[in-house]
Amino acid sequence: MLAQELFRADVLASFAASAKEVEELLAYNQNIFARNTFTHPVKFPLAPEAHLVAWEKYAVAADGAFEALKQRLVQFRFPILEGISQTEAYRAATRKGVLVDGIPEATGLVLKQPEKLQLIIHQSLAGAIPVLVAPNREDFVFLVQALTMRNEPSAVPASMGACIVGGYNNWDRIRSYRQQWEAQNSGNCSESNWAAEFKRIIPQKELYQDRFIILSDGPYSNVSAKDMGLEEPEWQRLSLIIRLEHECTHYFTRRLFNSMRNNMLDELIADYRGMVAATGQYRADWFLHFVGLESFPNYRKGGRLENYLGQPPLSNGAFKILQALVKAAAENLQRFDAKYADELRTVNGQTFILIALTYLTLEELASVEANSRIQKTINHLQTTLID
Repeated sequence: MLAQELFRADVLASFAASAKEVEELLAYNQNIFARNTFTHPVKFPLAPEAHLVAWEKYAVAADGAFEALKQRLVQFRFPILEGISQTEAYRAATRKGVLVDGIPEATGLVLKQPEKLQLIIHQSLAGAIPVLVAPNREDFVFLVQALTMRNEPSAVPASMGACIVGGYNNWDRIRSYRQQWEAQNSGNCSESNWAAEFKRIIPQKELYQDRFIILSDGPYSNVSAKDMGLEEPEWQRLSLIIRLEHECTHYFTRRLFNSMRNNMLDELIADYRGMVAATGQYRADWFLHFVGLESFPNYRKGGRLENYLGQPPLSNGAFKILQALVKAAAENLQRFDAKYADELRTVNGQTFILIALTYLTLEELASVEANSRIQKTINHLQTTLID
């Protein structure tokens, strides 16, 4: 075992994990963030990705967000309907970019409050990113089903209030690219030539694949204002900020470290950023409420923690140990945040701590050495390759 893995195993043993549970949690909590990013200085916020140009046009369309996207995103042309993803028409439209005009199945995505759908371009630490905000909960579910579940009516957990969509094949951008290509190759743009050009650009995913966020504006983690001890309007306002910055943190780790998982380390990091952005401080008691551990050692069924059990799912015993790790890590992070609040409230400070947390593991953050390990990592980052 490497030194870090031995340390992690010792921490797990100190939480009374059995040998089998240690093995499970070492695998579940393995840090897979890629480290090859910092081969040259990195300036924050990062430059926007290529798809942003198209989405900036969508955002200012005169006919509103829903109508603008209905004309450009093919999934908006189909209803939410069981089995629709298996139809030839749907496959042709979403996989081959076949135009849907005149297709009987393309009756359109129906929202409860389409006029309230917003499309904003949000400047995050990882660069500007498109964000769809659906004030109506049912509409949020419909958008998630359309854009991530192939328009199938699959279940969306009540505790889920946001979704980051990556690797989205945008046929509108491909058609725009074709128009430009045809203009530049006016005498040589036959179907066979376009087929050859299309084959050539397939590896260049930045030319046609998009990343964006879908948000609801309901209570964060499905926790009520009453449970938070706040008034409804204030909790709604804070919830939207926490949720937005939470998803932007997943975007941050995806762009920098090629990883964005349904894992508790990712959730701890993302909720940290969300809370600091919303309230100016990190609160472990809020985080524990969000994940269902406000009455630790009892777990509230339906809390977010059960959404992140891994594949294969953790055993019941390992899940109990994970709960204890999460509580200890959150409390350690609160102490660190309070101690270094002044330094951590700047853009650079937030950037450094987010990156530092990606270098560590849940066991390290739950250990008695947590704060020294965070500080040591930040110090290292400040003397290396980050502008």
